[in-house]
Amino acid sequence: MVERLTAAELTALPGAWTLAADGKSIRHSFKFKNFRQAWAFMSQVALLAEAMDHHPEWSNVYNRVEMTLTTHDAGGVTRRDLKLAAAIDDIA
Repeated sequence: MVERLTAAELTALPGAWTLAADGKSIRHSFKFKNFRQAWAFMSQVALLAEAMDHHPEWSNVYNRVEMTLTTHDAGGVTRRDLKLAAAIDDIA
């Protein structure tokens, strides 16, 4: 089982990711030029998430993609979430 990160370890999140108020997840809102670009981004992230066996919670409305990362088994944010967040930022 992976260990949940401490508050001190969560002070430097990748990119524009923010810590949720409850401290159990990180979030990011992505905005694209249009639906096609948003969907292409989601497709790339889906392949990445599958390869990492770690999947985001997300929603899409037209050109926006809202994404939340957490490790349910650990009850909060782990290094797996930070690694996935950084990789998602590389795609965006």
